[in-house]
Amino acid sequence: MATSSSSYSSFSSPPTTTMFPLRHTSKTLSAVSMAASLSIPPPFTTNPKPYRSIQRPSIPNNRSRLIARCCGSIAEKPLFDFRRKRKDSASPPDEKLRALRDLLSKPEIGIDAYVVPSQDAHQSEFIAECFMRRAYISGFTGSAGTAVVTRDKAALWTDGRYFLQAEKQLNSSWTLMRAGNFGVPTTSEWLNDVLVPGCRIGIDPFLFSYDSAEELKEEISKKNHELVYLYDVNLVDEIWKESRPEPPRKPVRIHDLKYAGLDVASKLASLRSELSKTGSSAIVISMLDEVAWLLNLRGDDVPHSPVTYAYLTVEIDGAKLFIDNSKVTPDAAVHLKSSGVELRPYESILSEIRSLAAKGTQLWLDTSSVNTAIVNTYKSACDKYIASHGNKSKNKSEAHERTNGQTVRPTGVYKTSPVYLAKAIKNHAEVEGMRNCHLRDAVALAQFWSWLEEEISKNSIMSEVEVAEKLLEFRAKQDGFIGTSFDTISASGANGAIIHYKPEPESCSLVDAEKLFLLDSGAQYIDGTTDITRTVHFGEPTLRQKECFTRVLQGHIAIDQAVFPETTPGFVLDAFARSSLWKVGLDYRHGTGHGVGAALNVHEGPQSISFRFGNLTPLQRGMIVSNEPGYYEDHSFGIRIENLLFVNEVNTPNCYGGIGYLGFEKLTFVPIQSKLIDSSLLSTAEVNWLNDYHAQVWEKVSPLLEEGPARQWLFNNTRPLAKQ
Repeated sequence: MATSSSSYSSFSSPPTTTMFPLRHTSKTLSAVSMAASLSIPPPFTTNPKPYRSIQRPSIPNNRSRLIARCCGSIAEKPLFDFRRKRKDSASPPDEKLRALRDLLSKPEIGIDAYVVPSQDAHQSEFIAECFMRRAYISGFTGSAGTAVVTRDKAALWTDGRYFLQAEKQLNSSWTLMRAGNFGVPTTSEWLNDVLVPGCRIGIDPFLFSYDSAEELKEEISKKNHELVYLYDVNLVDEIWKESRPEPPRKPVRIHDLKYAGLDVASKLASLRSELSKTGSSAIVISMLDEVAWLLNLRGDDVPHSPVTYAYLTVEIDGAKLFIDNSKVTPDAAVHLKSSGVELRPYESILSEIRSLAAKGTQLWLDTSSVNTAIVNTYKSACDKYIASHGNKSKNKSEAHERTNGQTVRPTGVYKTSPVYLAKAIKNHAEVEGMRNCHLRDAVALAQFWSWLEEEISKNSIMSEVEVAEKLLEFRAKQDGFIGTSFDTISASGANGAIIHYKPEPESCSLVDAEKLFLLDSGAQYIDGTTDITRTVHFGEPTLRQKECFTRVLQGHIAIDQAVFPETTPGFVLDAFARSSLWKVGLDYRHGTGHGVGAALNVHEGPQSISFRFGNLTPLQRGMIVSNEPGYYEDHSFGIRIENLLFVNEVNTPNCYGGIGYLGFEKLTFVPIQSKLIDSSLLSTAEVNWLNDYHAQVWEKVSPLLEEGPARQWLFNNTRPLAKQ
């Protein structure tokens, strides 16, 4: 749909005929199920978990559904395709699994399997340490994955970004399920296969979106299995006990209006307008970045993401923030009060949901992100309301059924949160903040690369962790720096093939001057968020490495130069990035681009550039996406080139169909290493693109650098490339 400047401050939803995309931060099981059915890896899943002392209610099993497709015959895959040798008999028993299995058999629990997702109660990608339950029970620390434990088996599903990492981290008690590979079952298919019919499968309903729980429930019902909602206990927490980290209680801060661009009152007014259009009288916002964006608040509860654990309910005539009150500073309290937002205890969210139903509220619930505990609480309360009032209002006219915008018979409105899209379309202040912070980030990176090349030339011995820490030092000197936007991927040689590699002090490699080095990093600044990847070689790259790098660069250029109708969803562009690789039979196992928040989460939706064609969200003016094609040879090397792009209008000589055309504006300005380029593979237009980009890098960044090694490094690495 067409985008105008007015859409920057509106909450216009996509057309109802459009299939809404899976959120990055939700529906892990759904994503894995869909991916397996299509023989492709699942999308980025942006999923963590929040602290709660919520008193869990007893709620009847009223649920909806999700779709999962069977893959025909199912064959489990071993950890390695080449069947790594194992010494199961010599392996020590997994005490955590033993303890969890003991709990399965307790009479008050009585289940045959337990599913442990990556998410927290808010479907976050990055999570506080105390909610890393799947990592604790399995040992696998990647951000995306689902663990399933039965009385005699344990399996973990993750996508192609994490295959190599999971191979390293899982012990012999676990089976790695490579989601998206041919013949690998989904979690529900696996449960149906390994359990006898009629078993009980348990979940924590706070950790599953309503849609994900319903999908799982529907699929396992094919073998007459029952989905059991354990409201009163999380089994992993029972094992973790005293060693479990304390929940975060960091104070919130106000996100200055000069960076936010819109005040809270304006955002709430737009949201209430959307409520009225749909006949809703209230909405529950549970995604942490949506709460932060809507209230112009930022926090420090979650690593890499400037958010705080909280829920928000917005009614036509008021709003309530459910948060640990100790996090609310006096300034923040004044800010919220002046915006008409009341404070309530975090753990009282379910009580509020019951109260809304008791008032006859038509509650807007985004079931792709709101957890099943909240949705079922509302459904249960609605049933009680209707039962207690009988059919009193059954024959009343519509006019009499409504009082002050609320209905006598409360029902849910199940739609994608309008904040989801509104947040993705940046206003002028947010875009300016992103432009400015990327230039400061470029200064830090020029200083860093200059330093690193000098150290390499002196034969200094440095680990991947030490290099990442040094980069952090350079970034920390920049104005407005807050922290990293994700764990820095500092990867030498074969580690670069681990798409989401995280170096650890006790196991990381040394940076080898004779191998490719991949550095994927980003920062959170007070005015924006960065994410950049560069791959370099400090010695002489092989012809094979140069060809692969050049083909990745060609894909990067193709995305950067793309011009497309304004109704175009991102998946249409994905093939542009892969075309040069496909010509020689190469590819990569991740999406080409993800949305990026403005001083918020480094992964945000609904937009993406990906082969996952289920996401029909059009790219719109004001969105920001990454451009990061790559290529990876397992146990050898990895290549990725990443910039962030701003979607903007493009003037074209024609206007077919009367619609506008869009293209991309670069936000990232850091040189791409010319040494790795085989210019004979590039067209003249591609060489011109590279030279023009480097000219822009020099023009924008050099004035911000003092005379010295970093400025000289920038000069050396932005010289024009000649076509061979």
